[in-house]
Amino acid sequence: MDYVQYFANRIEQLKACGDYREFADLERQSGNFPKAWLNGPDGRKEITIWCTNDYLGMGQHPKVLSAMKSAIDANGAGSGGSRNISGTNHYHVLLERELADLHKKEAGLIFVSGFSSNESSLSTLASLMPNTVIFSDAHNHASIISGCRNSRAEKRVFRHNDVAHLREIFGSVDPARPKIVVFESVYSMDGDISPIKDICDVADEFGAMTFLDEVHASGMYGPKGAGIAAEHGIMNRPTIIEGTLGKAFGSMGGYVTGPASIVDTIRSFSTGFIFTTALAPAVAAGALAALRHLRGSDSERNALRRKTKLLIGLLNEAGIPVMPTESHIIPVLIGDSSRCKEASRQLLDQHGIYVQPILAPSVLAGSERFRVTVTPDHSTKDIHKFVDALTQVLLTDNLGKVA
Repeated sequence: MDYVQYFANRIEQLKACGDYREFADLERQSGNFPKAWLNGPDGRKEITIWCTNDYLGMGQHPKVLSAMKSAIDANGAGSGGSRNISGTNHYHVLLERELADLHKKEAGLIFVSGFSSNESSLSTLASLMPNTVIFSDAHNHASIISGCRNSRAEKRVFRHNDVAHLREIFGSVDPARPKIVVFESVYSMDGDISPIKDICDVADEFGAMTFLDEVHASGMYGPKGAGIAAEHGIMNRPTIIEGTLGKAFGSMGGYVTGPASIVDTIRSFSTGFIFTTALAPAVAAGALAALRHLRGSDSERNALRRKTKLLIGLLNEAGIPVMPTESHIIPVLIGDSSRCKEASRQLLDQHGIYVQPILAPSVLAGSERFRVTVTPDHSTKDIHKFVDALTQVLLTDNLGKVA
């Protein structure tokens, strides 16, 4: 078998169906967020980013940059090993304590990514309890799906945010079996919010533990940025709250918080945690600075709400097809992979606007879209320019009107 040719053919197939992904070569401009330099075949030009996960601009905040620089000066670049072997830095310890306190849980544990925190924690917990059944929302992230699969536990999928269907599935499972319900608070592609209380009510009724992914909500919602569960006054209900350091907190990494015995079990048994080099001290220090700032400041969150409302209003007035959203995530429906990629190209080439096309398998084929995120640092002028550019690109004969 010609292995090289086999995989070359797979890539060609991906390109032929319009789902091949290309990366933009960017240099974010420190102190000038959300501007960036785009490096391309024709040289270097300034663009504005409209699809960032750095939702509050904390990746450029002076407190964060200062903390990271100080940590490098004090501790050097890397952590020097896994957490078990010389890699646990004091910044890790402080960050885990702060995260646990944010979510009012007994303990916290940080990982090198949000993907790892989901995958490692779920696969560990479900595999350690014999005969476990995992109940997973149909729209859960790939990291959750991977954790369920790697646990080798039985998985039952309930319809998205459908509490009645979850209850129905519970009724078909032996009550004595260990059960985990895993779901998200804010779903990243549609921007909708889950009925956390109702899901926890059903889970409690059937004796299940709950695992809530607050990746797109931690730092963003609720008192001190503790998330949607905190905003609803039910942060005590989920057994485990998982989140990321790479979005609202502007850094990188993931975490779980929960009862000390469960967090310690993940720390002690998870191969994805044990055998991975720990986060660099500077990364942990930056995340800690962002976390502490956002616990004491509502200005970034308030500005984000105002600008999200403004942008959605202008998009609707312009006739741009905005999908219903309950959060800061604004999905603009295109509905075709080739058209989505072409629209993205025109926005970048003609208007200096970067918004990445979201294609299958991230979303279902036929629901390709732009996943737009405005930030506190986008000016009103930026917002109007973005809407004008979208109008020109999406509602012209060059691309074809999107209905």
